[in-house]
Amino acid sequence: MPKMKTKKSAAKRFLVRSSGSIKRGHAFKRHILTKKTTKSKRQLRGMETIHKSDIGRVRDMMPYA
Repeated sequence: MPKMKTKKSAAKRFLVRSSGSIKRGHAFKRHILTKKTTKSKRQLRGMETIHKSDIGRVRDMMPYA
């Protein structure tokens, strides 16, 4: 059986921690920032943990992570 391939788009978006949890960046922080409030932009900083209902889908995209 051939090796499974990692979805490269998923590998660029998600990072698996040593504990096994997966973290992601926030959306809506790339452009059209002038109309967004300072508070909303500040709260989009940093990383967030993937919701438990999405973990299976992300693991399927990254089988060796």
